[in-house]
Amino acid sequence: MTLSPTTFDLEISRGIAQITLNRPERLNALTFEVYGELAQTFRSLEKANDARAVVITGKGRGFCSGGDVEGIIAELFARDITGLIEFTRVTGALIQSIAELRRPVIAAINGVAVGAGAVIAAACDLRIFAESARIGFIFPRVGLSGADMGASFLLPRIVGRGRAAELLFFGDLIGAEEAHRIGLANRVVPDADVLVTARGWAERLAKGPTFAHRMTKQMLESEHDMTLAAAIEAEAQAQALCMAHPDFREAYEANKTKRPARFLGAEICDPPPAAPKADAGSEP
Repeated sequence: MTLSPTTFDLEISRGIAQITLNRPERLNALTFEVYGELAQTFRSLEKANDARAVVITGKGRGFCSGGDVEGIIAELFARDITGLIEFTRVTGALIQSIAELRRPVIAAINGVAVGAGAVIAAACDLRIFAESARIGFIFPRVGLSGADMGASFLLPRIVGRGRAAELLFFGDLIGAEEAHRIGLANRVVPDADVLVTARGWAERLAKGPTFAHRMTKQMLESEHDMTLAAAIEAEAQAQALCMAHPDFREAYEANKTKRPARFLGAEICDPPPAAPKADAGSEP
């Protein structure tokens, strides 16, 4: 496990882990190495107590243009079916690592997000689109199934089966406003504000009750196949655990004394104290 990736940028500060895909000349296309290191990083963030929320974005004009045509696609033609399955399992492992991370993950979609980039966005808990961003599950355009990397699992749960089928069968790109209309985008903001907005949301989450947020993400993931009765029972148990956690009492005491709540571990989100100013007559 590593939190020192070499194929993209990672910064952890004030409770926020920001992952920035950093191949702008290729619209942040993914290589074999990026796939593996991204999955490894998301798994490692589970144990990083100073990362209470995660933002993923891309450098330059693109969020992520999917698998690199020269770095990946060309090599796949030399593989037999066993080698191809090995690759597709690696790509799926990245999506699973995002879904299994018990931290809120926000995609700041600053430009084009297609193919694997679109599925990464769909795997995140929240998606903020720049006005100029476009997204497309373009697998059919290259002769592949739209059901790739978990897309046919994730997308119907976000936009409904009918719209998911349209996106996955046709592989069309849609703009930010259309993504917002169908529920794929949580917000659409001016291009210059996309990362600022995503980090603002991440800061709010990082200052919140991390244990409770973990439970929320767990329930969102676990309840897909439950009956209503099973879901109510699962949430009863989850909420009881939250009530036994110190954050519940802290919220109560804060409300009673009319002060902001200080949830467990949230002090890492505060900026460092400013250095005291020297007196005008003091020695430098």
